[in-house]
Amino acid sequence: MAIFKGRIVAPGEVTAEAVVTHGGLNTLASFQKALQFGDKNATCGDQSNPDLYGKVMAGKALCLPQTIGSTTGGMVLYCACAMGRQPACMLFSKPIDSLAGAGVILADIWLKDTKMPVVDSLGDEFLEFVKDGMTVTVKADGEVEVK
Repeated sequence: MAIFKGRIVAPGEVTAEAVVTHGGLNTLASFQKALQFGDKNATCGDQSNPDLYGKVMAGKALCLPQTIGSTTGGMVLYCACAMGRQPACMLFSKPIDSLAGAGVILADIWLKDTKMPVVDSLGDEFLEFVKDGMTVTVKADGEVEVK
């Protein structure tokens, strides 16, 4: 077990199974099937991300360094939350970018029945430690426990 401390971007507490990528998450390519074609599991459709391609993201603790891609990133995350196809939480080893951060914060404020805790700045050690299938618990103070 290991404990990491990060910065709270969107508050909340959750325990979920980890799904991990060591490359950047292209939000549009990753969530396109979920948003346009009704994939309720939010199966990652980004063929350029071998860590995540074909894996379920909905309801998982999505562990990543950062998001990449176009200016649609925030809108994609907001829409995934609005449609109930969001990860259980998003855990960034690096600081979240402003576009993804905007989508996450708007979802937290505007969607009262939907929660997706987001913690960033967990450090490179976080991504070195966490593996697919591990249990991740996000606490209200930004502490992340990985077992």
